[in-house]
Amino acid sequence: MPDTYQDPSGNTEAFRAFAHPAAEPPAPVKSSSSNLPLVVALVVSAVVVIGLIAWLVL
Repeated sequence: MPDTYQDPSGNTEAFRAFAHPAAEPPAPVKSSSSNLPLVVALVVSAVVVIGLIAWLVL
């Protein structure tokens, strides 16, 4: 191993920069209305699955 090799874990400043990145502004809080398409999709999927099971049983 060459003498010029420097272990990056031995550099405290580099480790701190990695472990504690610059503070980023917090992400905006999503409103509950943004979940509406997800809820609608889940309800439609549940109805389709229940319908498919009922059709297979008959």
